[in-house]
Amino acid sequence: MRAVVFTEPGPSSVMRVVERDLPEPGPGEVRVRLVRSGVNPTDWKRRQNPLDHDEVTPGQDGAGYVDAVGEGVGEGVDGLAVGDRVWVVLAQRERAHGTAAEHTVQSADHVVPLPDGASFDLGASLGVPAVTAHRALTSADLGPSRLGPGTMDGLTVLVAGGAGAVGNAAVQLAAWSGATVVTTVSSPEKAALATAAGAHHVVNYRDSDAEAAIRAVAPDGVDLVVEVAPAQNNDLDNAVTKVHGTIAIYANNGGDELTLPLRATFSKNLRYQFLILYTLDDRFLRAAVEDVSEAVRAGALRVGEEAGVPLHHFPLEEAAAAHDAVEAGVVGKVLLDIS
Repeated sequence: MRAVVFTEPGPSSVMRVVERDLPEPGPGEVRVRLVRSGVNPTDWKRRQNPLDHDEVTPGQDGAGYVDAVGEGVGEGVDGLAVGDRVWVVLAQRERAHGTAAEHTVQSADHVVPLPDGASFDLGASLGVPAVTAHRALTSADLGPSRLGPGTMDGLTVLVAGGAGAVGNAAVQLAAWSGATVVTTVSSPEKAALATAAGAHHVVNYRDSDAEAAIRAVAPDGVDLVVEVAPAQNNDLDNAVTKVHGTIAIYANNGGDELTLPLRATFSKNLRYQFLILYTLDDRFLRAAVEDVSEAVRAGALRVGEEAGVPLHHFPLEEAAAAHDAVEAGVVGKVLLDIS
C-alpha cells in the first residue's frame, strides 16, 4: 500500500510517499481502506516535534470502508463489518501510523459508522474539529453535558474565529442544539462563511467595537466562549462573559502565554476549561462521537462552501503541499484524496 511517512522532524519536505506491506488487524482492531484523509494543524505541529517512533504516518482523521476486522470485532449489536462506511477519530492516539495512507489499522472504538448520505469529505472532516467543538460546548459547570436539539435552549455562545474548522463545527453544533450563536471574524469573506455555518450574529472585530457588538446581542453576557486565541482575546472574553460563564480554550493562536486579571476573573466565578484531544477522557470522547454522528445523521453538520467550510483537495503525493496550506492558515478544510 502507499503511505506518507517521515523518519525525522522538520518541514513538510521530510515527508515522502512509500510502499509498505498491508497491515493486518489484531484482536479488537479494524482495518480501514481510506478514501479521504483530513489534515489538521496538529499534523504539521507533530511533524516538527521530536519523534517517538522510528517512522510516522501523519493524519488523525479519515473516512473510507472497513475491509478487514480482527478477532472479537463485529460481535456486538453495534459491531463493525467488512464493507461498512466509516470515519476514523484520533487515529494517531498512541499510534505511529495515521490516515495519510491507503489503509490504516485502528482500535475498533476509533472507527465510527458514517451515516447514510454523508460524504467521505464530511467523514474525513469530523474528527479533530467536531470532537474539539463538542468538548468545548459541553464543558460548562451548568451544562449541557450532551448536544442535540433543545439542549442549549436559552444559552448564548460566543465562538472566536467562526470561519475556522473548529469554529465552524462549534457554530453548527451550537445552533443545532438551540443556542444563540455569536461569532467573531476578521474579514467580510470570513463573515459570509460564518453566516453560512449558521451563526446568528457575526462581529468583524477589525472594523467594529467587538465588546459593544456582543453586548448588544447579550446584555447580561454570554454563557460560554469557544476560544482559539486566548492570549489575544482574554480581555474581551472576560468582559462579555456572564457570572458563572465558561471560557473553553482549545488552541494557543496568537501567543503561548496567558495572563489573567485575577480580581475581574474570580469576581465573576468564571470557569476556564482548557482542552486537548490527546488526553481527553474516553467518556467525553464517546459522548462527542455519538452526538456528532447524530448531528451528521440529522443533516446539521455539513462541509463545503455552502456550510462555511471550503474544501481543498490534494492527492496523496502532495501531502507536503497540503500540510503547508494548513500551516499557512488556509480557510476551510484540507483533504487528501486517497482512492
